[in-house]
Amino acid sequence: MINGKKVLFSGMQATGNLTLGNYLGALKNWVTLSDEYECFYSVVDMHSITIRQDPATLRQRARKLLTIYIAAGLDPKVNCLYYQSHVSGHAELSWILSCFTYMGELNRMTQFKDKAARHGDNINAGLFTYPVLMAADILLYQADVVPVGIDQKQHLELTRDIAERFNNLYGDVFTVPEPYIGKVGAKIMSLQDPSKKMSKSDENPNGSIYLLDDADTVIRKCKKAVTDSEGVILYREEQPGVKNLIDIYSACMGKTPEDVVREFDGRGYGDFKMAVGEAVVSVLKPLQEEVARLESDKAFVDLIIRENAEKASYHAAKTLRKVQKKVGFPVRIP
Repeated sequence: MINGKKVLFSGMQATGNLTLGNYLGALKNWVTLSDEYECFYSVVDMHSITIRQDPATLRQRARKLLTIYIAAGLDPKVNCLYYQSHVSGHAELSWILSCFTYMGELNRMTQFKDKAARHGDNINAGLFTYPVLMAADILLYQADVVPVGIDQKQHLELTRDIAERFNNLYGDVFTVPEPYIGKVGAKIMSLQDPSKKMSKSDENPNGSIYLLDDADTVIRKCKKAVTDSEGVILYREEQPGVKNLIDIYSACMGKTPEDVVREFDGRGYGDFKMAVGEAVVSVLKPLQEEVARLESDKAFVDLIIRENAEKASYHAAKTLRKVQKKVGFPVRIP
């Protein structure tokens, strides 16, 4: 615990552009968590390089993501918003934990198999040991809870196994994290294939609405959204495209799906898609304006980066010193 609060850790990769799904499903809900938890939100740029990145683009995207964190309402004086690469403890703890992780466990990670299939020309060791670095991210801050989606659940289970294995050998060193069970964010699907989540890596640019898309682009993408030939606006599995648009409108307008169905009863898909687009624009516009304001205040953002890196490093060092002593590393002479 820190300051009498349980610790929560989460992060996002500095690759691609954040989507409306990232915002409505996660980021929007992070804003309220600092009342209950001491929150660490990392820009996980070290994870990003398991796939080849253009250096200048990665730096730009990392800063943009940190700026979006702040613009979305995460107070950098209350939450710790930092670059993973600015805290060397992530890499140091990852190496130690890799010596307590079994090859068989990593071989079972389904996400490695998926990524290896998509990046067959670059199946590197970092891609394989990615879950160990993720475990280090979490355990470094003694996180009590971690918000995880279905695709990360297996990694959290491995983190728990590693923590318990280490604790069984050396005593009560790590907090064993639990999945965060709280308010569930809206699950937003692709506008072009509503059987898949909206993704920043979608090959079809019309499938995802990005947080920095301008109003015209948002409206155009909503107008092109896949629906069906039934012509009625109902919230049911048999109409996944319409159901997804209802979820988007509901989340943006703060209404229930039932309210939305009543509101658009008897109206056509064209009217509904336009209304969805306008609702999304109304949510994204203030966020985009705040991003622009922050980007014009370089000194302020630089200060946040420096101060939050120092805060994260302070807490990381406390855990790392304890772990280093337990495994037998010589004590550092000040």
